[in-house]
Amino acid sequence: MTMIPTKAQGHPCFDESAHHRVGRMHIPVAPACNIKCRYCYREIGGGDNRPGVAYKILKPAEALEAVRSVVATDETIKVIGVAGPGDALANDATFDSLARIHKEFPHLKKCISTNGLRLAECVDDLARAGVSTISVTVNAVKPSVGREFYRKVRLDGRNYFENAFDVLGVRQLAGIEAAVSEGLVVKVNTVLVPEVNGAHIEDIARTLKALGVSLMNIMPLKPLGDMSGYRAPTCLELEEARYYAEKHVEQFRACKQCRADAVGIPGSATHPGHDHAAGTRTSRDNGAKGAKGAGERRTLTDIFTGVPLYH
Repeated sequence: MTMIPTKAQGHPCFDESAHHRVGRMHIPVAPACNIKCRYCYREIGGGDNRPGVAYKILKPAEALEAVRSVVATDETIKVIGVAGPGDALANDATFDSLARIHKEFPHLKKCISTNGLRLAECVDDLARAGVSTISVTVNAVKPSVGREFYRKVRLDGRNYFENAFDVLGVRQLAGIEAAVSEGLVVKVNTVLVPEVNGAHIEDIARTLKALGVSLMNIMPLKPLGDMSGYRAPTCLELEEARYYAEKHVEQFRACKQCRADAVGIPGSATHPGHDHAAGTRTSRDNGAKGAKGAGERRTLTDIFTGVPLYH
């Protein structure tokens, strides 16, 4: 039986039993990133349903106003998260936004997604901002594998290229250890690229177990950027990776690989948060009406009416 840590219970991206009934809101306040992943393609203004994409970037005051608007009209929203479109911890606006939201909505869960480069030094600030759950992307623990994933790391004003993973990998593990020690619940996201880390997944899971990670989410590659020529894993390869990883760390299988501005219940067929491409509308969005929290599909353009947005 899956044991969900208390702080993560009811979080649709940690607790699969909540995935189809609890909504989350990603506030797009973090455009900058301090690393360059070879599979990543960030886009502001795009309509693709994937990580790294947001229709607009919000300032902290705008993010608070947006949360007020969403919470007032959708009672399913229980979680506020920062998932980009860059890295949450590479943007001061993340901390400002979450602190404002936590002050007004202390009952809502707060979470962030990060590459982990600055996690160790930010743990205390995250805890003060009300963050209780963190997702860290770890694609390798072995340097020979990790170097295939990252083109660049920027840290303390210095750029690292050939040794990018040597810098990142150590800090990821130290950050996870610090977060766990602080009492935060850590989930690790791992992008499965069969030709690169397909045979390395169990090594990652074994390392995560030793660090006290609560959950692992193995996601299929979306072939973009420098990895546009690589293939996504088959369903069998994905399940095989989860099978071996699960010997060490509990697996999360419901991830929708959401946008940085996703709003709603991620597992709902009528209100799929990952399908909330901000600023785009489908035919069934037009005129769609429903009771408060009943799964009416909305876009961020609908939700943020009257809130000034900027690129």
